Amino acid sequence: MMDVLILRFDAPLMSFGAPIVDNQGEIQPYPALSMMAGLLGNALGFDHSEFDRLERLQERLRYASRQDRRGRQIQDYQTVDLSKPYMDDDRAWTTYGHLESRAGGSASDGTHIRYRDYWADAIHTVAVTLEPPDEAPTLDDLEAAVKHPARPLFLGRKPCLPAESLFVDRKQVDTLPHALVRVPLHDRADDGPTFSAWWPTHPDADDPSDEGPLDEDMRQPVTDRRDWRNQIHVGERWIVNGTVRPQT
Repeated sequence: MMDVLILRFDAPLMSFGAPIVDNQGEIQPYPALSMMAGLLGNALGFDHSEFDRLERLQERLRYASRQDRRGRQIQDYQTVDLSKPYMDDDRAWTTYGHLESRAGGSASDGTHIRYRDYWADAIHTVAVTLEPPDEAPTLDDLEAAVKHPARPLFLGRKPCLPAESLFVDRKQVDTLPHALVRVPLHDRADDGPTFSAWWPTHPDADDPSDEGPLDEDMRQPVTDRRDWRNQIHVGERWIVNGTVRPQT
């Protein structure tokens, strides 16, 4: 049996970011591994510069996500003129409550335009575990951090504040996708009876698919692991894109 935390992602806006291309901040339909590591690392109080701790948490994370409510995709148009005099102030407030100076970069002057996509009014149920389970932080540490996070949490980008506590339950289950079968749907879930879901796999693995409540539509490689030191997406992992029929 596997010990898992059940989390619920419910927010007016959520951003399950895919790799950014030029000025297009696209999204994908499920939370990325890098987002999960950043979110839970933030709850645990990890600093963004603690590359090794974030890398190790990311390596240990295993999770599956069920789309209770699809919501709708919207796009935010953003523009700023960095040549304006009031943009010369290189200081900004942080979530730590003190001023921080900008480090500079390529976006230093002129008008900059970008587009950022979001999911509006979507809800996901997520089953999370850690491998190996006895290494720190443990699942007990993760549960405590999600219930009482070290800092404010957001689901993707910083404007994406949760509508409620992320923690729902803790269960013993056979597999991550079977956890999504056992957890009740959110009250505002879409009409079923099937719901899109994503869970980790290997190209040649025997998955618990086509077993009544689970169906595997396809297996696909994804690149959503972050190199935290260099701030780029790297590597490859395999996931199942399938459907579940939750128990009522």
